Amino acid sequence: MLVLFETAAGYAIFKVVDESKLEEVDSIWKEFETPEKANKVVKLKHFEKFQDTTEALAAATALVEGKISKNLKKVLKKIAAKEAHEQLAIADAKLGGVIKDKVNLTCVHNTMVTELMRGIRNQIDGLITGLSGREMAAMSLGLAHSLSRYKLKFSPDKVDTMIVQAISLLDDLDKELNNYVMRCREWYGWHFPELGKIVTDNLAYCKCVKAVGDRVNFAAFDLSELLPEEVEAEVKAAAEISMGTEVSEEDINNILHLCDQVIEITEYRTQLYDYLKNRMMAIAPNLTVLVGELVGARLISHAGSLLNLAKHPASTVQILGAEKALFRALKTKKDTPKYGLIYHASLVGQTAPKNKGKISRMLAAKAALAIRYDALGEDTNAELGVETRAKLEARLRHLEERGLKRISGTGKALAKADKYQHKSEVRTYDPSGDSTLSSVPKKRKFEEVEEEEEQPAEVKVKKSKKPKIEPVEEAEEQEVEEPPKKKKKKKRESKAAEEEEVLEEAPTTSTAEEPSKKKKKKKKAKQEEEDD
Repeated sequence: MLVLFETAAGYAIFKVVDESKLEEVDSIWKEFETPEKANKVVKLKHFEKFQDTTEALAAATALVEGKISKNLKKVLKKIAAKEAHEQLAIADAKLGGVIKDKVNLTCVHNTMVTELMRGIRNQIDGLITGLSGREMAAMSLGLAHSLSRYKLKFSPDKVDTMIVQAISLLDDLDKELNNYVMRCREWYGWHFPELGKIVTDNLAYCKCVKAVGDRVNFAAFDLSELLPEEVEAEVKAAAEISMGTEVSEEDINNILHLCDQVIEITEYRTQLYDYLKNRMMAIAPNLTVLVGELVGARLISHAGSLLNLAKHPASTVQILGAEKALFRALKTKKDTPKYGLIYHASLVGQTAPKNKGKISRMLAAKAALAIRYDALGEDTNAELGVETRAKLEARLRHLEERGLKRISGTGKALAKADKYQHKSEVRTYDPSGDSTLSSVPKKRKFEEVEEEEEQPAEVKVKKSKKPKIEPVEEAEEQEVEEPPKKKKKKKRESKAAEEEEVLEEAPTTSTAEEPSKKKKKKKKAKQEEEDD
């Protein structure tokens, strides 16, 4: 039996001297306790050395992928020509199938072979002569690094871990800087409270305090390098009439130390921001052009790495950072959020509120493409990002101007929007049913309006139990429509008596109104004759 063993230095082929010692799998390790015992079990038959690290990397990559390299194929063909009847023990079953197809050698892979490989690896220094342990370790380390770079597509310029750390540190610096500045303003405010309202910039405030110290020195100190002339004059005027308390020199010294810390942290933050900007342009140039270096860095940090971010779809990129709001909306069955970290991008910020959702969706779709291009592409230019941003800006202008263009076709013609027509049937209230008067022709409408102004309110009869009584005509209609009921006859008789009284009063009013109507008709007829 032959054994194929791969090392960092080259391929080694061993021949098993005594196969009887390999029958008991559990006791194979005892045969490889020392180099002398190992040499009694296996002996080196052939060793094919790698010329350089590139060849070793190519061979290792081929073995990982289950393929045969050119050098290994030559070695196996030589063995197959001499000892074709021998079996070949290998560590990978997939590789055995390829060797059998191409070289026509019978390959073996089982638990016994695994234990045998473990024993050979244990005593490799004693089995292969001419290679020291230190050289083998150096070769193994170099090959391991090269293989890792190949598998992870590693490049020193594309280290997204640095971006994750830099953006996290930048956020921490902002928090600490804010706390320090607030403490400095509050502390020095006991001595000179007016300065905090006049000088709003934090860095300028700390530099003024550090340069001057006690407020008494403001009158004679030149602040032209730190403040504009108008602000400087206002500060000097306020220092003379300040209502602050007096403090000792020791207190002023501690405040000055705090100002030094604020100035140093601010300078370091500026330096860190420049570093982050350069790293983002080197690692993800297209994403940086689209959403900016800070938003891009936060997206990478939130996903864990650029490669993980490239695996996310556009819909996930859009709401990345708003997971809490998303799950709350899903739980309460309300509207899901439209944007997460991408909301802070400049394109979304300059959009009107009604179009923010549309722009964030389009920006997320283009950003997902840019991320994949940056993570998996070989080019390091930002042409894709520049072109995409120009398209998004044009689309944003169209949305602002309400000039939406067709997506399909040539895209030159404006979209034709049909006029909206409300097709649902709406039933309006008919007030004619409220009137108790008979229907009047159209010619008499004008007269009717005048009559209604002159006439008193409708006749209403008060009941003892109910405050209002319906008019007479409606009451008569109800009597006709409603079927007679047997119960409560006494109440009905009393109602009938009341209605008879109303009917007696009604004609008197109508007779009084008739002569006035006739006079108006005659006047109108005379006017029409004169007009003719």
